Amino acid sequence: MRRLLLSLLIAAPAAWAQADRPADLEPLPAVPPPPPDMQPFDEALEPQVTIRKEERGTVQEFRIHGKLYMVKIVPEVGEPYYLVDNDGDGTLESRSSAVSGVRVPMWVIGTF
Repeated sequence: MRRLLLSLLIAAPAAWAQADRPADLEPLPAVPPPPPDMQPFDEALEPQVTIRKEERGTVQEFRIHGKLYMVKIVPEVGEPYYLVDNDGDGTLESRSSAVSGVRVPMWVIGTF
């Protein structure tokens, strides 16, 4: 009796799984090509990153079209911080060098 119950308990889920499948499944259609007016990926817009190891930490320079727009400094001791050219004048600003106006803090909250 126990063997019969055990075999029914094992066979029942497989039978239910087959009974739930519709018999008339159709394959998915092929993925259409992108629209003709869509521009291909422009590698010139990707930043060029230069990484330098220095004795007190690492410096990462980010450039687009050869123009430096951001520097990430990762010191040996302490948290990384950024210097950013906010207005495009070629001068990198940090929060401590901002004299006028309100600057939004740009800290990394979390990474995945």
